[in-house]
Amino acid sequence: MKKSLSRILIVILAVMLLLPTAAMASGTDPSNEAKSGQNLETIAAEKASLLTQAYGTISVQYALIDQGEILLSGQSGMNDMAGEIPLTNETMYGIGSTSKVFTTAAVLKLADQGRIDLDTPLVEYIPDFKMKDERYKLITPRMLLNHSSGLHGSTLINAFLFADSDPYAKESLLQHLANQTLKADPGAFSVYSNDSFTLAEILVERVSGTDYTAFIHQHFTGPLNMNNTKTSQDALDPDQLAGLYYPTYQGQLPNETVNVIGTGGIYSTAEDLARFATIFTGETEGILSPQAIQAMEQEEYKNGIWPEDADNSIDFGLGWDSVRLYPFNDYGIKALTKGGDTILYHASLVVLPEHNMAASVLSSGGSSSFNQLLASELLLQALKEKGVIDEFKPAKSFGVPVAADMPEEMKEYAGYYVATNVQMHADIRDGKLFLTVPMSPEEPAQTFVYTGDGDFVSEEGSTKVRFVTESNDRTYMWVKQYATLPELGQIALNQYQAEKVEKETLPGRSEAAWKKREGKSYYLLNEKYTSIAYMIMKPVLTISRVGDMPAYIADRKIVGPDLAVSQHQVPGTGSRDTSDISFFTQQGVEYAEAAGSLYMSEDDIKPLYHGKKSRLTIHPEGHARWFTVPEQAAARTMTVELPENGGFAVYDENGVCLNFTVISGEASVTLPENGTVVFAGDPGSVFQISLD
Repeated sequence: MKKSLSRILIVILAVMLLLPTAAMASGTDPSNEAKSGQNLETIAAEKASLLTQAYGTISVQYALIDQGEILLSGQSGMNDMAGEIPLTNETMYGIGSTSKVFTTAAVLKLADQGRIDLDTPLVEYIPDFKMKDERYKLITPRMLLNHSSGLHGSTLINAFLFADSDPYAKESLLQHLANQTLKADPGAFSVYSNDSFTLAEILVERVSGTDYTAFIHQHFTGPLNMNNTKTSQDALDPDQLAGLYYPTYQGQLPNETVNVIGTGGIYSTAEDLARFATIFTGETEGILSPQAIQAMEQEEYKNGIWPEDADNSIDFGLGWDSVRLYPFNDYGIKALTKGGDTILYHASLVVLPEHNMAASVLSSGGSSSFNQLLASELLLQALKEKGVIDEFKPAKSFGVPVAADMPEEMKEYAGYYVATNVQMHADIRDGKLFLTVPMSPEEPAQTFVYTGDGDFVSEEGSTKVRFVTESNDRTYMWVKQYATLPELGQIALNQYQAEKVEKETLPGRSEAAWKKREGKSYYLLNEKYTSIAYMIMKPVLTISRVGDMPAYIADRKIVGPDLAVSQHQVPGTGSRDTSDISFFTQQGVEYAEAAGSLYMSEDDIKPLYHGKKSRLTIHPEGHARWFTVPEQAAARTMTVELPENGGFAVYDENGVCLNFTVISGEASVTLPENGTVVFAGDPGSVFQISLD
């Protein structure tokens, strides 16, 4: 398994974590072998079954539409654990960020009505939108939709909750943005931005005077007869939603409610999503104008800093992840795509506007990348059946590298590179590039051979690395990569993955302040008791520096005793979800703040009272209350009388969640040695605690 490669190169596609070297180096596409005599329906069923059997997907649903008619529809996998609710074509899935195409369509609908100009400053429509950075006044609706707004990315407090449609995440966004700066000039480059689409959702509401959910139903789901498409603000029937599971929990989970609708809060079926695609294939008139549809398909990524065109899965349009999706570009076919990943749901929509075709694949578990491969495979098979393409093209590779003499000046690119939450070191010597992750010293170096013309190629031939200094005078690590999944197909990636930074030392006062924090954990306080964050792992922010780079916390540069900022500007995905970390002290307690999330130092986490009975109350500010498990309480059973709006979670010494009452319903738990407990609930909530 080539796990180290994906970590080093920050490949965002989860597919990369599962690639055997042989598959990545293959010169043929295994997904297209041995298909003679099989029809599209059989192939689709086999591939869907493959996702659930070999690629960690719980259930998958798919549909293909051709000339406005559903040509193919099916599903595979497990739904509820009891086996009482079968998967059907009406089983609904969260479509995550595929919701962004709906948001874009909503904005373009208002543009068609003459109520929005894509290039008018956003403040003309949302006067109370303000930021600490005066450049915010230059942001336009177009910049929201092509990801070039310059916003840091994701302010998602209480956005992902279990069976809880609290709209706090959207309703508080303007307040949080008022305390943030921009990471780049608006329009300078496109980098994936969730906050931009929540802001676009607010834009639709402000201009239309209509609730966003009502607007979507009025202008899209209603006219298109998408009867199984809803938002997190609609009443969702748990029995109609696909069953959700997570590796660290043995049972079925409650529904994952995504409360930023414009960013990722729509629920749908594969058939409904295929019907939505008819807006872009010409079968449905009167929803959006031809001019609006064409605007969404334009190559917006070229408006700013971006690598030269190559096979890729990410080339932004308006709302679309790509407007020239590989491998369709190899066949001379225009393909649009949008993927979506929440924590538990995954989705992909691929549209071929010139052929009036689209495929959608939704899943519980798995990955939007897997779903994209399946959707692409279905479309390619359908195109071959129709005679549009004669033969499937073989999978691509850069081939086994042949060493060339390396110019001495290539060594100038050696050093440290950063992208969001990642720091890498490039060592260039003896005609090779060695990439390591200093924060993971156990990982071996990934080796690339210099092959000439500034290129380094991985030993199995799947990846090419080049270094380039862009027009903004920043130096980037440029990565091209092909990844093949056996029996599914191949994904291509062409991105600047990280930016070069220089080693620096800290002034004495700053060094002293950060040295005190070294290795400390800060505990999350302001997530609601229904938050999915409590289930995954213990939600903490840990401060850790690498010896050679004392002025950096991963990608964040330390600029003062109490502030570290993300200063890199990597287009595409390398600088997505950046955030500054700031510290302050209040009543002797040190807190950290990042992207609106508030954390408290481990120094002020008290041990849980180890007597038989105790009572705990959530304070008026509503912050979660954390406790360590003292030696006297370890191995004892804690039973809690829960308030109506509250819950608790227990973690072992490695941060693994052992019990989260919101999903388990179990109010009794054996406390682990060196563990941690968190209680969360509405202000004033009271927990009655007993230890046996």
